[in-house]
Amino acid sequence: MSEESLPHEDRPEHPDALPEYAERVLEVAELVPPGRVMTYGDVAEWLGKGGPRQVGRVMALYGGAVPWWRVVRSDGVLLPGHELRALDHYRAESTPLKEASRAAEGHLPRLDMKRARWDGGGRAEGHT
Repeated sequence: MSEESLPHEDRPEHPDALPEYAERVLEVAELVPPGRVMTYGDVAEWLGKGGPRQVGRVMALYGGAVPWWRVVRSDGVLLPGHELRALDHYRAESTPLKEASRAAEGHLPRLDMKRARWDGGGRAEGHT
């Protein structure tokens, strides 16, 4: 996300500062408990700002410092290019997975979104 693509109020005052929207997205990512996930759209909805693409962009640029594997695509497909690293985290955290069919590319499992998806469970109140 370039500074030009951010709303004026979300542009950082200092060149090294994280944009406010990015900070808020990363805060939500840190709240997701081990073994659970939120979709990019869930995060945007929780924040009441942006959309799945904006959240995905923040995670791509800044997500390495937070549990990035807990913010996912809504179809449960593992993050392209990071599948094996994410899978290690999911297995360590006992995140619900669906076994891959033989037709699935690379025979990688998907997240079981019905069981793994986290709605914020009451922690959303008062979060801004």
